[in-house]
Amino acid sequence: MRYEGQVFRPPSEADAYILQATIGCSWNHCTYCEMYQDKRFRIRSAGEVCQEIEAVAPQVAPYARKLFVADGDALAMSVDEWLPLLSTAREQLPRLKRVSAYATARNLLEKSEAELRTLRDAGLSRLYLGPESGDDPTLKAIAKGADAAEHVEAARKARAAGIEQSVIFLLGAGGVARSKEHALASAKLATEMDPEFLALLTLTVVPGTPIAKLQERGDFELPDQRGFLEELRIFVAEVRPSDALFRTNHASNYLPLAGRLPADREAMLAALDAALAGKVTLRPEWARGL
Repeated sequence: MRYEGQVFRPPSEADAYILQATIGCSWNHCTYCEMYQDKRFRIRSAGEVCQEIEAVAPQVAPYARKLFVADGDALAMSVDEWLPLLSTAREQLPRLKRVSAYATARNLLEKSEAELRTLRDAGLSRLYLGPESGDDPTLKAIAKGADAAEHVEAARKARAAGIEQSVIFLLGAGGVARSKEHALASAKLATEMDPEFLALLTLTVVPGTPIAKLQERGDFELPDQRGFLEELRIFVAEVRPSDALFRTNHASNYLPLAGRLPADREAMLAALDAALAGKVTLRPEWARGL
């Protein structure tokens, strides 16, 4: 398998075959993110990618049930670039059940519903989207590249095409200054996007990123541990998806939660209240990570 630089994937793709069809991120302006700063975005040729699938198939075909197409937002590829990849994956990996990728609202909106349905019919079954916030001032501050309304429309198009969505929000993205607004608006956006899967991560300020420079100047203040828990409680109390598998199991979070919303809301709120009262052991700083 050929990889260029660091490769990232969602926790639920830990057992997936990761295929790096794109290098880097087509947007790459988010102020908190340094994942792809060492790469210039480009799309590998369809021939090269298909040859790689064929080359590794003898090793991965016996167990590969999931294929995660990297890097940062592989949906930036055109339909003509996606289809040979998906066709070769089906031929070479007979046990394959799911193909997924990161996506942005921008590259979802750039495709028509017909194009998205074509990709779904060819095997692309799940997209991971990270609005990070539903608060437009926060989205602008973190340079996400799309506002809340655009994320709602992007989610609608994916849903209409039959593509599952796993949507990610970022505790602390609004800083102390917009902590409550960020939590409330994120719950509202998550409700309107209505994904099948929903997750919250906790912002870690990485040295050298634009948000780190703002923090150094005193123009951004990250909530403390209690502030993060309060944002999480607001989100869980206010969000209203139809039926979403919800998790905060990422290593960045202080309190792992798992369940379905709305079914398990009261149990999650009870756990959060216990944590806020100091009755629950939180993840120690040494065990937290990106």
